[in-house]
Amino acid sequence: SRVYSKPIVLSAAASSFNTGIIQLLPHSKNMEAVVVTAKKQFIERKIDKTILNPDALISNAGTTALEVLEKAPGVTVDKDGSISLKGKQGVMVMLDGKPSYMTPADLANYLRSMASSTIDQIEIMTNPSAKYDASGNSGIINIKTKKNKQKGFNGSTSLSYGQGVYAKTNNSINLNYRKNKVNLFSTFSGNYREDYQGLDIKRRYKNPDGSTKAIFEQTSFQKKYRNSYNGKIGMDYYATKNTTVGIVLTGYTSPNSDRSFNTSFLKNSVGAVDSIVTALGDEDASWKNAGVNINFRQTLDSNGRELTADIDYLNYVSNRDQLFTNSSYQPDWTKKNSDQLIGVLPSDIKIYSAKVDYVHPFKKGLKMEAGLKYSYVNTDNTAGYFNLANGVKTPDYEKTNQFQYKENINAAYINFNRTIKKWGFQTGLRVENTTYEGDQFGNPQRTDSSFKKSYTSAFPTAYVSYNANEKNQFGLSVGRRINRPDYEDLNPFLFFLDKYTYGSGNPFLKPMFSNTIEASHTYKQWLTTTLNYSKTKDLFNETFEEKGFATIVKQGNYGTMNNASLSMNAQLKPVKMWSLMIYTEARYQEFKGFLYGDIVDVSATNYLVNINNQITFKKGWSAELSGFYRTKGIEGQIQIQNMGQLNAGVQKQVFKQKGSLKLTVRDILFTMVPQGNINFQNTEAYFKNTRDSRVATLSFNYRFGKPIKGLKNRKSGGAGDEQNRVKGGN
Repeated sequence: SRVYSKPIVLSAAASSFNTGIIQLLPHSKNMEAVVVTAKKQFIERKIDKTILNPDALISNAGTTALEVLEKAPGVTVDKDGSISLKGKQGVMVMLDGKPSYMTPADLANYLRSMASSTIDQIEIMTNPSAKYDASGNSGIINIKTKKNKQKGFNGSTSLSYGQGVYAKTNNSINLNYRKNKVNLFSTFSGNYREDYQGLDIKRRYKNPDGSTKAIFEQTSFQKKYRNSYNGKIGMDYYATKNTTVGIVLTGYTSPNSDRSFNTSFLKNSVGAVDSIVTALGDEDASWKNAGVNINFRQTLDSNGRELTADIDYLNYVSNRDQLFTNSSYQPDWTKKNSDQLIGVLPSDIKIYSAKVDYVHPFKKGLKMEAGLKYSYVNTDNTAGYFNLANGVKTPDYEKTNQFQYKENINAAYINFNRTIKKWGFQTGLRVENTTYEGDQFGNPQRTDSSFKKSYTSAFPTAYVSYNANEKNQFGLSVGRRINRPDYEDLNPFLFFLDKYTYGSGNPFLKPMFSNTIEASHTYKQWLTTTLNYSKTKDLFNETFEEKGFATIVKQGNYGTMNNASLSMNAQLKPVKMWSLMIYTEARYQEFKGFLYGDIVDVSATNYLVNINNQITFKKGWSAELSGFYRTKGIEGQIQIQNMGQLNAGVQKQVFKQKGSLKLTVRDILFTMVPQGNINFQNTEAYFKNTRDSRVATLSFNYRFGKPIKGLKNRKSGGAGDEQNRVKGGN
């Protein structure tokens, strides 16, 4: 303390003292950095999207992007890693605002390699506005990676080790440096995972009268070795307070290998074994992705007029070398014969895109958004198969093929929004022209084939919101979307999966269109109720066709799907230390149409509950208990059985809250086991899929760095959200 006057003595006789005029002179002093810590909720709601914050859940430590999505309300991840939203397949997954352009299988592999510690937010949009691509029948999931814009040097690192049946590691580092007009940012991650997949299949082939004709039973075990390395490095240059130019480079490589063994039993009508087939499979594969993005943002005036532009180039290269050894046996395991098949499957995908967006605010709260986008995709896929006998390779022209596919989409949109007192309005229109062509190159046993098509579609959207009072907010949205077939699904050729299962493309696949309406009500910001209905025409889904004792799996259009759901999301705080999130959903699905000459008319109702408990203790300790349960439902021809997951974790803040230690266990009860039934033509089938889902993980996270003193934050302009993302196409 300091003394600023002579001592003043007060007594009973002199109880007051006149100090005269005291003048305080101003004195300024730069403060040290102030850190404001806020606890993020896992789920945030906005008028047109739901936002997930992966870091908010302890049990997300050491996990991957796909594992985070498995726990997201309304999201379903099937046995192959394909993603559905509110019961509908055809989700467009975007990475930092840019379409991934990957096939479902390649996207699943990529998301399995993406550390959750590199993710900032996940945006889920069931009815996106016109500024977003119309692709994605059920909506858009946008995964936004971390990018710190704090001035000075700072970053974070994450290390984790997990143990299930096999070991897993997931490590990442985020670095950022900003000074004056330059912001540099980067993210690097490395992932090693050993995994397994067990698949049991039983097929009963029926006679026309329904009696058993034959039985097929198969047990398969696949050991997977996964290495992956992700990298992103970029720079933003703030040329003026209104002009920003940026560049982002991304890279990904993943050398993988799989070792599989399966045993198949062919039985007669009374269940006696007729023959046995074993198959050994070895696959060595590599995926390499590289991309560059150049972006520009210009604030045109202080009223919020803004122009942004992006140019992107992406290249996905993969190669798979396969060796299958098939052996046939008598019922007593006397060997009859064996054969070997070699597969060489290279793939090359090139994507070019450019877009420009313009924002123009008018008077009285009216704002217009408009934009143009061009994209071009060129894919080249080869499947070369060879029979191997006595060390000599002979081409197998029945299975060998080369498929090239080219697609061009040109789009334009306009969007208006306005707020009038308690009301909010938004309406937009997007128009997309799609032209595509595919060429299947022949061989000595196959002739060339090709197809080409062009079409133009309009996609209107509209939103209304009403803030009745501080306690009640209402919302209503309608929109139309499209889901185009994946490139490989148009390839009219058979792909070898095993001796009794083949995949095939379908060049006659049509895109499916969905019309969606959604109403919502939010009460006191803690309870949100949503009613969603959609109708999908020309629905395409995985279909199953019987060819002798073999099953052909391919995509096919077979009619209409009606989908209705009612969901409630509550975020509660029963006591100060306990945060509780409860998500419940009831869903009705109906499929109607024709498939392989048969009428399809199936429907089902299923229910989902997702609960998360977060408890905060003293001295930096916290804990989590979470899980979900989903009752049985349908996905086209597939009847999915009930499934669930229970997770737990504990966390300790260390190093003055700059670091944290987490111990988590996922799928404690080992109930994340997809299984179901498939009825098609004269076949009934059952499958059960197990994997290494019960995992205990120990992870460490640490934030480091120090802001530069004395630097003033630059104004964010009219689009703060755009500045906080890696520039890219919407």
